[in-house]
Parts: sequence; C-alpha cells; structure tokens
Amino acid sequence: MKAHLLYPSRDFDWHAAPAWAAETLTQDLELNTLFAAMANGDKFLFEAARKVVLSSISDPDLLNYRQAVLRDCLANAAVVVSIYQIAVEAIEREKKDFWRVSIKSPGLILSRAIDVLEMFMGMLVRLRSTAEQNSSAFHSEGFGKFVTMLKTELADEYLATVSKHLKQLRFPDGILLSAELGRGNKGVNHVLRARQESDGLGWIERIFSRRPEEYTFHLHPRDESGFSALSELRDRGINAAANVLAQSSDHVLGFFQLLRNELAFYLGCLNLHKHLAQKKVLPTCFPVPAPAGGSRHTVRGLYDVCLAVRQGDSVVGNDLDADGRCLAIITGANQGGKSTFLRSIGLAQLMMQCGMFVPAESFCADVREAIFTHFKREEDATMQSGKLDEELARMSEIADHINSNSIVLFNESFAATNDREGSEIARQIVSALLEKNVKIFFVTHLWEFASGMFEKHMEGSIFLRAERRPNGLRTFKVLQGEPQQTSYGEDLYHRVFNAIPGPGKSEIGEDGGR
Repeated sequence: MKAHLLYPSRDFDWHAAPAWAAETLTQDLELNTLFAAMANGDKFLFEAARKVVLSSISDPDLLNYRQAVLRDCLANAAVVVSIYQIAVEAIEREKKDFWRVSIKSPGLILSRAIDVLEMFMGMLVRLRSTAEQNSSAFHSEGFGKFVTMLKTELADEYLATVSKHLKQLRFPDGILLSAELGRGNKGVNHVLRARQESDGLGWIERIFSRRPEEYTFHLHPRDESGFSALSELRDRGINAAANVLAQSSDHVLGFFQLLRNELAFYLGCLNLHKHLAQKKVLPTCFPVPAPAGGSRHTVRGLYDVCLAVRQGDSVVGNDLDADGRCLAIITGANQGGKSTFLRSIGLAQLMMQCGMFVPAESFCADVREAIFTHFKREEDATMQSGKLDEELARMSEIADHINSNSIVLFNESFAATNDREGSEIARQIVSALLEKNVKIFFVTHLWEFASGMFEKHMEGSIFLRAERRPNGLRTFKVLQGEPQQTSYGEDLYHRVFNAIPGPGKSEIGEDGGR
C-alpha cells in the first residue's frame, strides 16, 4: 500500500539528506518563521514542512500534481485532518499499547504481530470508510489514486480473509506440524500446517467419518525437560509464520508512517493558509510553474509571507514584469523595502517549487534547478579574516555547487570594500553567472556596478528601485527605475534626531518592509 500524495509513482524520502544550501536558505529567507506558522506548535509538522519545502523540485507536471492535491485539502480540510489523525493514532497505539519483543522467541513475536495486525485492521477499516464516504469530494489525481487503492486493496473479502487467518494463527485447537526425520533421527523441515475444513459435513458425519490414524502422548506435569523440548518444537514450527507476520505488521506500520509524513506537509499548508486568510487583505494564489529553460517572472501583489506572519496585515505587495529577464538589479533608499522584496522573491520561488500556494495575487515563474542566497553578514568576532574574504569564500562555495538554470539572490554582497573594487567583483561574478543561464536578483548600493550595468542596456535585464517620496517617506514599493547615486542615508539621520517627520517606528519592518 502506498500513499503517493507527494509523488505520483514513488514515496517521499523522509530520510534524504538536505540540499547543500538548505541551512543558508533557512537563515537568509527566515524560513523558520514560515515553518513555525505551518506547524502551529506541532514539532512533527514543523519537521515535515522543513523537509518538503527544502526538497525543491523542478518538474512543472509534478508541481501541478501537488497543487491539485493541495486544492483538495483546502476544499476538504476536516476530512484530511481526520485521515491524518487515523494514521497518527495507529502509529501511537502500535508504540504504546504493544510491547516490543526483545527476546527473539517465535511465540512472543507471533503473538505481538497478531495483536498489532488486528489493531491495524480496525484502523484500516476506519481509514477506508472515511475515504469512501468522501470520495466524491476529491478531484485530484493523487487523492483519486489513494481512494481507489483503499477500495481495491482493502475490500471486505480481503479483510475477512485476513481476520480469519489471524484467528487461526492463535491456534485455538493446537498447532499442527509436519516434519521429516533427519540424521540421527532428529526432526528437520518443520512446517506449520493448516487444519482441514469440515467440507460441509454435519456433526454426525464428522463423528462417524473415518479419521487418520493418530498417536498421542502426554507429558508429566513436572517434566521440565519435556516441556522445554515441546516448546522448542513448537517454535520451530511457527518460526516462519512469526517472521512473516512481523514483516506484515511492519509493512502496515510503514504505510501509516508514509501517510502521516506526506499528509503532514499538507496540514502545514492548511495551517498557513488559515493564518493568512484570517488577515483578509493578504491574498494567496496557486502559481503557474513555467518549464525550465525559459525566463518567466510575472507577479502581482507579491509580499513577504514571513513578515506577514510576524506583523499581521500591514504588509505591502509588489508587482514585477520580468518575463525574458535573467538579471534584476534593485537599488534605492535605505530601509525602503529592498531586502523584504528580495526575500519575497526567494520565498515564493521555494513555495512554488514544493507545490504550495504563494503569497501573491498572481504568480508565474520558470522553475529552477537550485536556489542560492548570498546575503551580507553581521560582524563576527571569531572571523579569521576580513568580511570581504568571508563573502568571497561563500561565493566560491556557491560556485562549486551551482549549475545552469539556477537562481541566486544577492543582498548587499561585496560591499565590505570600496565601491570601485566591490563593483568590479560584482560585475565579473554576475557576467559569469549570466553566461550559464543563472537568474539573478541583486540588491545593491554599489553605484558603479548598478550604473555600469544600466548603461550597457543589456538585453534580459531589468532595474528596480525602492520608492521614496520627496518628503522622505518610504512606500515600500519596488518599482522599475534606473539606479540613483544616493541611498538617502540622510533621511535616517534626520529621522533619528527628529529633524524631519517620517514614518513611525511601528510602520517599518525589521529591514524596512511593511
């Protein structure tokens, strides 16, 4: 039995190693805030969100498969939660109600396996019943396969047969074994045999019918050696059956674990969607994943979902028309929302490439093989070299792992040196990446770099600027516009010393984004 709610033809690998850039992505895009919102206090949901979101996929068909499953989850949230709870209950009951066999006794192993399987059969019946009762409400291929699997593999006839076999394996009438005599008249090839059915004979016929010749012996109540030998003989006979049933119980447990793991991601999506829906003014949409190899990026009302989770509904959405553009350079006033906008781009790309909805009114972008970030770091007293060396070392590591058709987000990179040197480093790195069809979003205050790239009128580039009103007010809108030589740092000076009015502290996000 397979769940196949994340992949149409394989299971999600819960134990797969994270991508190389996972830790850096988590730090730079503040993903723990996203995971916490999806988890809603549940540690397992947090881990499921982390594993699936960071396991980025680049197949548009697979992304559409997951989106369809998520649409079903949003439309049938209560049913999906019930299915998840059944899986969790089955796993917890197996762990708490049935002791683990530490002594490798076939009898004990068989007894536990029967108890566990009988419990699992009851849980599977509940699962099938829940799915069947609501089958008409599901329209995705993933849930369609899931419901069909439960109906076909857990038919009443099959469940009745399993129940019958489990009762027989409790041996209410004793154990029937066959064996052969081996060397030294020792028993070999012990085989557990099923007792023959009565073939519909009445009780009178069964009494007077001819039976096979039998021989019976009895052990003395104090014959410990005899009892030990008989117990050993019994264990030899049931050993194979015990192993098979133990494997069967593990197989059913594995199914419930897979179902829990895959549904946990969708429950996280439900939690996040509910959280954003309560704000009413924060839209979400299902993105349109374009095939790899192109350069699509058109969005409406895109906002930083992590900032929205922290600050509520006081966030500003941005639009972007960057189809056919592989380079976006973002400049503008300090605390104008540039870093927030950059994070919103990265978060939406990650959310799209795991099959989620995205925080926007509409979103269409091409899928990318990998997502990397290169954000500025605060001063670190433990550093053995300067900040520029540290930045270049991180860039070198990215270069070792990057491939064509990736996306890189730069935030104030290479600003640890003077403008001229930093601009030249940025120009050479950006030029090399563009040759490999790498999409780049670059937030920078390096005037020579930004203006030099603008003056080249490069095809496939777009220049954005954080909006600043004449009175110094930041709207936190990022609009298309050429670079300016000033970042209006004097606005911050005057605001600190109350020389001119400006937006209050409560209106500004941690990095200037609303």
